[in-house]
Amino acid sequence: MDGICRYTSPMLHPSLSRREFLKLAVTGSLAFALRDLKLDRALAASPIIQGLMTFSGTPLYDAPSFKANQLHKFRKDEVVQVTGVEENGEEGNPFNTVWYRINDEGYTYSGWVLPVETQYQKPSFDVPSSGRVGEVTVPFSVTKKAPYVYAKTGYRVYYGSAHWVTRVVVTREEKSIWYEIYDSELKTYLYVASHDMRLVPYDELTLLSPEVPGEEKLIVVDRQTQMVTAFEGERLVFSQRCSSGARGTETPQGEFRTYHKGPAVHMTNQGDALENIYNLPGVPWCSFFTSAGHALHGAYWHNDYGRPRSHGCVNLPSDAAKFLYRWSLPTVPPEASYVHLPGEGTRLRVI
Repeated sequence: MDGICRYTSPMLHPSLSRREFLKLAVTGSLAFALRDLKLDRALAASPIIQGLMTFSGTPLYDAPSFKANQLHKFRKDEVVQVTGVEENGEEGNPFNTVWYRINDEGYTYSGWVLPVETQYQKPSFDVPSSGRVGEVTVPFSVTKKAPYVYAKTGYRVYYGSAHWVTRVVVTREEKSIWYEIYDSELKTYLYVASHDMRLVPYDELTLLSPEVPGEEKLIVVDRQTQMVTAFEGERLVFSQRCSSGARGTETPQGEFRTYHKGPAVHMTNQGDALENIYNLPGVPWCSFFTSAGHALHGAYWHNDYGRPRSHGCVNLPSDAAKFLYRWSLPTVPPEASYVHLPGEGTRLRVI
């Protein structure tokens, strides 16, 4: 990784203004407009080389169809090679017909496979006393409860997840280097091998489009088309499929602001949920817009954008969530793990 944020959003159409876009969305016609522009499915595809299976028993078929013959079942977290992309397979969600050819052996639905890389890192010792954010750059890494190879294990951290690094630990007996991360939900420290994590450069945490007045920025979440868009005045600058809240936990409609944000959050409902429990450490690039915890954020546990499936948040690929985190207000200083500014933030509309 070269330390440069490379997210580029697919543009819908240069002549489609903010007013036209919102009118189409409010009248329920946006899906038809996207289809006419041949962009109704394009946002689901992404070229990848490696994939991580997101659940145990992920099937491999001999053709890109759920009715094809099953050849094999993969384990959760199994890393595979993506050797081809079939963009006209059977529909997995209303906006995604992309299937991946795996290991030159067969096909599996792309929504089940997390695009990953294996990018080992050189250690950095530039961690101030306040800490700084780090991103995992391998398919997954197993944390340790002490900075030793044979220490007891903690949880796994996944590609694209983000964690608050508090210090660098050098274990001289083993000649190993670790990043100490702090989990504010568990109130505990864990250790990640330094070669599995990248400390995010400070210039990747600066505000994007700082010359644009704050009130000219607008984020729109369309639950019907599962689309997130962002505008600078009339100009569309970002568009991406999302996964909003599923039935029973729908993303609330209305006008909001991204008034509290953090680069790395442990999200869980274990303390107050009787069912549908989730426990997700290191959720990256969180831009919260309600006091109940609804946020735009990256997701490392699925690739099924275009289908409502969250507990109320708006799931995005990590690089897309990072773009909006940097583009929206308030700006989170590099030395801060969280900022809370009620009444401020970038306008966000859920329709």
